[in-house]
Amino acid sequence: MSRIFVAFAVATAVAYAAAPPATDVKLTEVTAAAGIKFVHNAGKAGKKYLPETVGAGGAFFDFDGDGWQDILLVNSKDWAPKGRKSLSALYRNNKNGTFTDVTAGSGLDVEMYGIGVSVADYDNDGKDDVYVTALEGDRLFHNEGAGKFKDVTKLSGIANANFATSAAWFDFDKDGKLDIFVANYVQWTLKGDIWCSLDGTAKSYCTPESYKGTRSKLYHNLGGGKFEDVSVKAGVGDATSKSLGVTVIDFDADGWPDLFVSNDTQPNKLYRNNKNGTFSETGMSAGVAYGEDGVARGAMGSDWADYDRTGRAHLLIGNFSNQMLGLYHNEGNGLFVDEAPLSTIGRDSLLYLAFGVFFFDYDLDGYPDILTANGHIEEEIGRVQPKIKYREPPLLFRNLGAKKFENVSAKMGPTFATPMVARGAIYADIDHDGDLDVLFTNNAGPARLFRNDGGNKNHWLCVKTVGTKANRNGIGAVVRIESAGGKQWSAVRSGSSYASQSDLALTFGLGKDTAVTNISVEWPSGTKQSFKNIPANKLVTIDEAKGIVSQQ
Repeated sequence: MSRIFVAFAVATAVAYAAAPPATDVKLTEVTAAAGIKFVHNAGKAGKKYLPETVGAGGAFFDFDGDGWQDILLVNSKDWAPKGRKSLSALYRNNKNGTFTDVTAGSGLDVEMYGIGVSVADYDNDGKDDVYVTALEGDRLFHNEGAGKFKDVTKLSGIANANFATSAAWFDFDKDGKLDIFVANYVQWTLKGDIWCSLDGTAKSYCTPESYKGTRSKLYHNLGGGKFEDVSVKAGVGDATSKSLGVTVIDFDADGWPDLFVSNDTQPNKLYRNNKNGTFSETGMSAGVAYGEDGVARGAMGSDWADYDRTGRAHLLIGNFSNQMLGLYHNEGNGLFVDEAPLSTIGRDSLLYLAFGVFFFDYDLDGYPDILTANGHIEEEIGRVQPKIKYREPPLLFRNLGAKKFENVSAKMGPTFATPMVARGAIYADIDHDGDLDVLFTNNAGPARLFRNDGGNKNHWLCVKTVGTKANRNGIGAVVRIESAGGKQWSAVRSGSSYASQSDLALTFGLGKDTAVTNISVEWPSGTKQSFKNIPANKLVTIDEAKGIVSQQ
């Protein structure tokens, strides 16, 4: 670890010894008012097929390049034709708090058993493209502009029909072209479906122990729209994994992107980037492969943040009910320690089954908070485990500083506490007011959009990166800011949560600080930039070649 990195960590930890007072923030449901009418179809018809349990995700991204975050919601479908089509939904942001469904004719109006989505500009043409994981085979959609997408899966060389779930774009070899990692779950087919039961009489959904694992995939971007499967060669194609989540994380702070892959009833994987096109698996030695009891947990979504201002990336993992969240503190020596069991987070999340999880600063006080999207897989779970519910409300934990969190879920307003069978969870500033809004996807149910009301009583700064030598999105760029209240940092990344993707722009809460004294950007290409004295409450766009190109 460099002296500069140590100095940053120490100074930041001192500056953030305690959190400022909480602001009065609510998360207000605006689904109907915003015009979102999407309902996910899991294909449920009483057969209890395993894919019906995993749901589908969504993405915030600016598909038309107008500077406002749009929404893509992934759909699944019926197992047998019933005279109806179940399509994913593309919603254009109308810039006034409402959205318009523009799916028809977009090229994304394709029926498939979709599950996850990851968005990035893989060919660096300035338009964000869409990767959808699907049971019968993943799809890559190229953004042609003017609201049109073209299915280029066959042309790209991507061929993944392995019950894929989450995916993440990242430039693992730092050649300026985005590659993609795809988390594959288990070996399941309709013909090979296994009969399982909770009570020995009626069929129930099987747990993943009933099925063999399968390899996840890493596709290397060759340029020219072509990809190569390098999963085995790169060392990330473990055949026993049952993967549901993926987070791109530089856990050893060496400037190269590593991978955390959450597995369901199999050991989690932490792949360290060897800087030569290969990875080494370090999950067990790092302490993130198993729970504290030495048993592999049912891990779903994941994310990371420097939640305690030590300068290191710490891991958040959503787990099965009766297993609590995983909050793995990065000790800086290659080891992680799960702090959840001794915290409010562990106690309050114990009975919940968490899929989508992420860090975000909902009250803009400068401390990353935690949100979880919860919901069980079995409708009848209450018959055998009375304390466990099928539908569960989301949880929001406010970061108090000093590695302490407070459960503020009950303070978010009456509709926030409505139980769901939630799967994906994403955030973005949909109304350009500075604070981060939230969307949940609901398995076999409606998507739900929540507007953040009051988060922007504190100040903020949002940073969007545009790469030139690096990939166009600036994925992998590390952004550090300094204000009177201290230092913060984050990195631009796709993936995280579960089967979903949030806005790529980075939002930093500033509390009562009215300006940022310094912004520095470390690009994957090696380019470094620094900017002084930026007013708060701005969306700052930083170009790798030109510097700051806009402040809005």
